[in-house]
Amino acid sequence: MNIVLGVSGSIAAYRAADLARELMRAGHTVRVCLTDAAQNFVSTVLFETLTGQPCLVDTFQEPIPGRMAHIDWARQADAIVIAPATANTINKIAQGIGDNMLTTLMLVTTKPVLIAPAMNPNMYLDDTVQASISLLKSRGVEFIEPTEGDVACGEHGQGKLASIPAIVAATQELLTSSDLLSGVRVLITSGPTQEPIDAVRYISNRSSGKMGAAVAKAALRLGATVTVVSGPQDAPLPLGATVVPVRTAAEMHGEVLSLAPDFDWIIGVAAVADYHVENPDPGKMRRNPDGIQLSLAPNPDIIADAARANPKATVIGFAAEPSQDPSIAQEKISRKGLFAIAANDISNSEIGFSSDNNRLNLIFADGSSVDSGVHSKFQVATWLLREIRARL
Repeated sequence: MNIVLGVSGSIAAYRAADLARELMRAGHTVRVCLTDAAQNFVSTVLFETLTGQPCLVDTFQEPIPGRMAHIDWARQADAIVIAPATANTINKIAQGIGDNMLTTLMLVTTKPVLIAPAMNPNMYLDDTVQASISLLKSRGVEFIEPTEGDVACGEHGQGKLASIPAIVAATQELLTSSDLLSGVRVLITSGPTQEPIDAVRYISNRSSGKMGAAVAKAALRLGATVTVVSGPQDAPLPLGATVVPVRTAAEMHGEVLSLAPDFDWIIGVAAVADYHVENPDPGKMRRNPDGIQLSLAPNPDIIADAARANPKATVIGFAAEPSQDPSIAQEKISRKGLFAIAANDISNSEIGFSSDNNRLNLIFADGSSVDSGVHSKFQVATWLLREIRARL
């Protein structure tokens, strides 16, 4: 496995050399990124000699001329471990600041991340630092907490870097969990569709695409091969997924049916318009004081047709409902031939459209169900995929 080890400017930086060595002994290839501050404690020469790999600091360093290292390293890594992680580095990563190789690489990666903080105990307990840690956890970043003891400044408290064996064990667990869907090909629909009324107007809905993007990111993190057929959504889709852009339900239907036979799982997260305008105006409709009438025709049922196109696939639908009546989802499962439906209650403003959080009630064909609770959409997406995998 390829591991990028990030080292920031803590007095504990010297322990990163032992960590790199132990990760290599465990059979991993280790490449190191230092922050500018880390160079006050350790050097690039140390890690290059120890690992036999380049050690990077500046965003614009290119060990291979013409290749952007922060992109290559993010793609090639199986996991990123930041140890030690200072308050400064944690806060920067949480806020999306990319001012060195390590923080820029973190903006690119879709791979599992483990952070091991090390700092003064009061800094660790600072509200801003704790808020950043909570935010990163909501995005799927794993943390191994610092231990309690005497720190370099002479104070006593929780701030010492976790032990090297503990970090290695946490890294191994991170890598193991990231293989849960290894070899599984996952097809995801995401975002809204837009059904044209004329050349400038269309019928659509309030879907942001955040949940579809979260499912794609979680599937990648768990080792799946991911393709997303996406309507015109706001939420960015993760690096590493193959993206097929579409606009209308008919376009999404055609793409999904052509792809469906090649996939093991098909997850319909998209909020597909139920109807399209039968005869959209090729130009621009002019204002009519008497009003207008639109003739609407039903769109195809994409997820049901996908299930028929590939009877061997595990097919999961999504249902945005204003209530938690399980009989509605159960009827859809039976009619569409699905493995399960993930239902979310759109009447709850905390988990409604454009929210960063969600709560799913995952209902299976056998009538059983399980509830995710309210979490970030990425956490809910990871929970969803793990639950599906456990049922197979």
